[in-house]
Amino acid sequence: MIKDILNYSLLNHNTFGIDARCHRFLEFSAAAEAQQVASVLTSDSTPYIIIGGGSNLLLTRDYTGIVVHSAIKGITPMYDGRLRCGSGEVWDDVVAYCVEHGLYGAENLSIIPGDVGASAVQNIGAYGVEVNEFIETVEAIDISSGRAVSFGREECHYSYRNSRFKGEWRNRYLITYVTYHFRPQYNPHIDYGNIRAELDKRGIKNPTPVQLRQCIIDIRNAKLPDYHIEGNAGSFFVNPIVNAEKFNELKSRYPDMPHYIIDDDHIKIPAGWMIEECGWKGKTVGHAGVHDKQALVLVNRGGATGAEIVHLMQMIQKDVLDTFGIAIHPEVNVV
Repeated sequence: MIKDILNYSLLNHNTFGIDARCHRFLEFSAAAEAQQVASVLTSDSTPYIIIGGGSNLLLTRDYTGIVVHSAIKGITPMYDGRLRCGSGEVWDDVVAYCVEHGLYGAENLSIIPGDVGASAVQNIGAYGVEVNEFIETVEAIDISSGRAVSFGREECHYSYRNSRFKGEWRNRYLITYVTYHFRPQYNPHIDYGNIRAELDKRGIKNPTPVQLRQCIIDIRNAKLPDYHIEGNAGSFFVNPIVNAEKFNELKSRYPDMPHYIIDDDHIKIPAGWMIEECGWKGKTVGHAGVHDKQALVLVNRGGATGAEIVHLMQMIQKDVLDTFGIAIHPEVNVV
């Protein structure tokens, strides 16, 4: 049955812990219900937004429109390493399922918060792996027509933390299922970030999938705050990608600058490193702050409003632009 509630608190639908409300909340638990929700959205002129688990959401005010959420559950094995997963399924439960059932590739994406549907929108990624490597099809309901549609991976135009669902397709589809194609062979990625160093500390040279997943979980838990204790949305900013000319100019000024080479003319610079270089790590402004262990994470110190967090975001953006000549943008959806 569709959940349909007026004047609904979104406190439990955002990991920043902000108690904003929406005019109306609609939640569907099946594709047929998603079609009914689509008919409501087309027959009502009220604006709407579609949310996932709220781990990539910053609410700056009460929302006067409709908030739509998927509660479609289920992880269904198909054939040859494929899993068809409900859009409301918890992403990390999918990773755990894979490790337990001999499906590989997603270990580095362990414990990323959020739902399956959001994974296909955001193209979530961590430690050198992006989810689009495994996405085969995305099933959805076309809001304008109510028809069930399906998109192949290539049609979604995935790029770094981006897809057509975030751009031209924004608010056009209600995602119902995502089918992933995981690998039957285990080929661990351990040369990104501090994974190998952490494994070396544990005396592990060739980690099993279980060991690698646990290592990733421990690394993330050590540097990222528990949102139940200190509200946050994980990595707040997208790591910017610069051209070779800009990279060489920065490298001459900062010889030890961390970076990741994408190709001959595109280099990724960690936004967290730049924020830390600007002196923001651990600082607090009002009730909002920068995490003391990971400068890429903005936190709710307790009682922060969305507006306070946006103010902090803008201060950091200005400092990074003034210092490095690079504009950094939020990965988080600011509403």
